Amino acid sequence: MFNLKPIALVSGTVICSVGFFLFIPLFTELIYKTDYWESYAVPILLYLIVGGSLIITNKNIDFKISTKEAYIMTILSWILTTILCAVPFIYAETNLSVIDALFESMSGITTTGATTLTNLESLPKGILIWRSFLQWLGGIGIVIIALIILPFLRIGGMQLFHLEGDDPYEKSLPKVSSVIKKIFSIYFALTMILIALYYIFGMSFFDSVAHSFTTISTGGFSTHDQSFNFFQSDIILTIAILFMIIGSLPFLLLAQTTIKDLFVVFRDHQVRVFTYILIIAIMIIFYFANIYIDGSFIHKIISVSFNTISIISGTGYVSENFESWGNYASVLFLILMFIGGCAGSTTGGLKIFRFQILFKHIIMHLKKMIKPHKIMASNFNNKKIPETTYESVMSFFFIYIFTFALSALLLSFSGLDFMTCISAAASSISNVGPGLGAEIGPNGNYDILSPYSKIILVITMFLGRLELLTIFILLIPSFWRD
Repeated sequence: MFNLKPIALVSGTVICSVGFFLFIPLFTELIYKTDYWESYAVPILLYLIVGGSLIITNKNIDFKISTKEAYIMTILSWILTTILCAVPFIYAETNLSVIDALFESMSGITTTGATTLTNLESLPKGILIWRSFLQWLGGIGIVIIALIILPFLRIGGMQLFHLEGDDPYEKSLPKVSSVIKKIFSIYFALTMILIALYYIFGMSFFDSVAHSFTTISTGGFSTHDQSFNFFQSDIILTIAILFMIIGSLPFLLLAQTTIKDLFVVFRDHQVRVFTYILIIAIMIIFYFANIYIDGSFIHKIISVSFNTISIISGTGYVSENFESWGNYASVLFLILMFIGGCAGSTTGGLKIFRFQILFKHIIMHLKKMIKPHKIMASNFNNKKIPETTYESVMSFFFIYIFTFALSALLLSFSGLDFMTCISAAASSISNVGPGLGAEIGPNGNYDILSPYSKIILVITMFLGRLELLTIFILLIPSFWRD
């Protein structure tokens, strides 16, 4: 049987945490002298009472959990956070239904960036800062899960990044707690730097805070319907480019970076491959798209770079209607959605390292066909890749593509066109945000979708963010047996 007390303690901590986080939009409304602060007061009181009660009644337990309980805690915490964070969207005069509120909350906490809200400039400041903060919270949350929990659960090859045993990172950061503290400190410091830069170069203070939350987390929520096109500033786009790239890098490597060794990040294999893919994609798109973009040569480069990095990182910001750049740009952006950034970053997608592992396995398999009796092995970051890692990565690839196809199929039942179904499924499972087509493309919005389609996308976002296998394992009957 499962030990429910640790689960209850974690649930209570989650509920209490959300209660405290709700003071952020409440104080925002008070600062801007509106009456919307009342929308947060009741949930705060309720969450603190319920969460506090669970913590008090379970605080003295022996916190030892099994692998099964770790799965349940991870999934339950994410679902509980999404539901609790959806409540303000219902009561803050956004005119959202329950399903729309859950969609907005899930999109925020998974750093997807798809939205059902329109006329953002007219919405209460508190709800705008709340949805931005959800992405900031989801960003650091997924980094910790990717570094601590997924390797422990051996999800999709993530065991390569385990922090114990023979891990190469252990010498510089031996304790998990110190890793988490250092990563959070870097995440927070980058956010503060970004706020200052955005503010100095033309954003209002409110916009700079909101967009710093959604840039470093590669989330993509904006306070304006036009996204970054609203600001009409190449300098702001350049700042966003830099920090979207930083958000796409492994935060564990950023934690290792020192003044004496600033380029330790680029010794990582997946960072180098990510950089190559980024440069090649920008060059290809610029070659074909520059004739469709108005402005100077520098502006064209910045615009192409911004939108390309925004898509591959899963941020989802938009500064141009990239669908007007030609069909090849749409196809390439669709491919980039699946690739994603580096493992241990805030990005979504399949992740660079899984493609590396898969290609290494294919090459090794081809060599074995020539010399079947030769013993072969491949390395990743100077570590031998176990056979179980290949199996894990290939299983993940299959389930990822199967889930994407199933999601697109289910969306088609609602009457959506082919491009909308494909791009919505790809964008959701990769946690990108904007899709392709007139309805959900760079100038579109998910508000026009039916409640049925939104439910499918909520589930798809959830599956993509928690790396699929974490959730699918619960469907196996043997999981629930002793």
